[in-house]
Amino acid sequence: MIETARLILRPWRKSDMSLFAEQNADPIVMQYLTGALTRAESDAYVERAERHFLENGFCKWAVEVPGISPFVGAVGLTRVNFKASFTPAVEVAWRLSQRYWGQGYATEAAAAAIADGFDRVGLEEIVAMTALGNTASIRVMERLGMRRSIEFDYPNHPESSQLRRHILYRLRRPDAPSR
Repeated sequence: MIETARLILRPWRKSDMSLFAEQNADPIVMQYLTGALTRAESDAYVERAERHFLENGFCKWAVEVPGISPFVGAVGLTRVNFKASFTPAVEVAWRLSQRYWGQGYATEAAAAAIADGFDRVGLEEIVAMTALGNTASIRVMERLGMRRSIEFDYPNHPESSQLRRHILYRLRRPDAPSR
């Protein structure tokens, strides 16, 4: 569990599942991702996050805002699961319910996940990526102090997809040796 001034990043609960499925069915939330998910696909996402934690000691956590909402979305770290010029790599990612956008929660939670990745896990670098048109996520990456790196074709989108072209941002642990 990771706590910030306003948030708790924690293991998933059964009570999160329907709220997460509702969020993942929202076409606006999912517009820069793989598209809206079914309940089964949403549940599988959580199962992968839990398995990732058991295998790696970090994952995409459920996020709550005490006193406001027991669940606002998912934020955390995961190993990039495809081959690219920058892999192997660990990615910081966020997905919040639309009603919690614009309140700084994504940046605050991602910063906490990054700090945990550098401090507890011992990572030397963390990346983030998004489709070129996702200016909101790009702003979060920049607020996190990440630096624009390369553009690449995301392999999980077909060549004809407007979402295929992605941008990669990187952040090195401050005391990590230079490459």
